[in-house]
Amino acid sequence: MLKKMVSFGLITFITMTLAACGSKEPTADSSTTKPETMWSEIEERGTLNVATSGTLYPSSFHQSETDELTGYEVEVINEVANRLDLDVEFTEMGVDGMLTSVNSGVIDIAAMGIDRDGENADKYNYTIPYKYSFGAMVVRESDNSGIETLEDLKDKKAAGAATTSYMKVARHYGAEEVIYDNATNDQYLQDVANGRTDVILNDYYSQKMAVAALPEIPVKVHNIFYDPSETNYAIKKGNDILTEKINTALEEMKTDGTLTELSKQFYDGEDVSEQIDYDFPEIELKEGE
Repeated sequence: MLKKMVSFGLITFITMTLAACGSKEPTADSSTTKPETMWSEIEERGTLNVATSGTLYPSSFHQSETDELTGYEVEVINEVANRLDLDVEFTEMGVDGMLTSVNSGVIDIAAMGIDRDGENADKYNYTIPYKYSFGAMVVRESDNSGIETLEDLKDKKAAGAATTSYMKVARHYGAEEVIYDNATNDQYLQDVANGRTDVILNDYYSQKMAVAALPEIPVKVHNIFYDPSETNYAIKKGNDILTEKINTALEEMKTDGTLTELSKQFYDGEDVSEQIDYDFPEIELKEGE
């Protein structure tokens, strides 16, 4: 059943039109719009326009029985919106498309971590974290894809989205990038198993759950960990009122246990909403990587 649940997430990469969710392209240059105007427009329409992947279990995926969009990051922002007396309209796309959509104002919030240290970081506001984790990698079960250290990533084929911090780590160690727009977990894992790629660098908890959900695919989470990380919602730079309101809601959800409850629901009893001290290496990337 879990395999069916994951594969329902196969959604074609969506261009920046939002016709599917009924949102309008902004008519003014959103970079010059005042924060109070940005918030007033959201409040008036009564809806948050949110970008999410829809393809990655357990953070954002479709239920097998109903095809309903759900997952940890989805339900967290649903609860945030409920506390702000707003509805949510989701658009499903890859992380690279989210960058343009949030920056243009077509999307209010990207519900996937955008690299805070990347070349586009100064274009966004970031909420407080709703998830803490660390980097891991999925490899072939039979031979670890020939990877025993981070240095062994050199010349290996690393699968992922181009602008993520994980792909930057792969690039730093000399891996060959194999770029996916918005693939499902089963496609990612099958490609490692059949040798089309060698490794997926990503968040530990998400990879652990995806591998467990698809036990027939001969891959595993390797015991090489790195870079403690945090995941925030990304918002258009200058949209400070919305950012503050979301932060207030997230703080309330931490205090009243809602984040912990949602985390345990989707991460097999793990509480990813609490930061834990990790003794993992932090990789210093060179400027421009």
